[in-house]
Amino acid sequence: MATSNTASAIVIPDSPLAKEATEILREYSTDLLYNHSIRVYLFGAEQGRERNLRFDAELLYVAAAFHDFGLLKKFSSPDERFEVDGANAAREFLAARKIPEDQVQAVWEAIALHTTPGIPRHMRPEIALLNSGVILDVLGVGFDQFPAELREAIVASYPRRNFKTAFLPDY
Repeated sequence: MATSNTASAIVIPDSPLAKEATEILREYSTDLLYNHSIRVYLFGAEQGRERNLRFDAELLYVAAAFHDFGLLKKFSSPDERFEVDGANAAREFLAARKIPEDQVQAVWEAIALHTTPGIPRHMRPEIALLNSGVILDVLGVGFDQFPAELREAIVASYPRRNFKTAFLPDY
């Protein structure tokens, strides 16, 4: 798994694992959820780069791709929170590809905790960065500190299209 902490532009990982996660995200989600998931990754990865954190870009990407899968009927269960359902979907995906358990667990925790305030920032970078990417995209937390030009480029490439009003009603 690749580690990212360079000053180079943030890009979506192009590994076979990331490509497969993208295919699954595309297959089961809407354009709205796809764009949100990619923005979450890009926002989180840039925040990690700005803070000079060492993080696994591929794991962060997979976590971002699966983080809202629990909102999709195919992946939701009647007895778990949507965060846990998404985490379980990611665990199944990664385990089937023989990813080491510690990395699977990191992705599971990142997704399961992505809406939990205050705790993820004290955990490993992939967990903290998924949370910060989500809260920037959904709530605007950190909006003023994020590079405006990069933010605008991300949103132009992965548009919000009435995200705030359309996100939850779609699921």
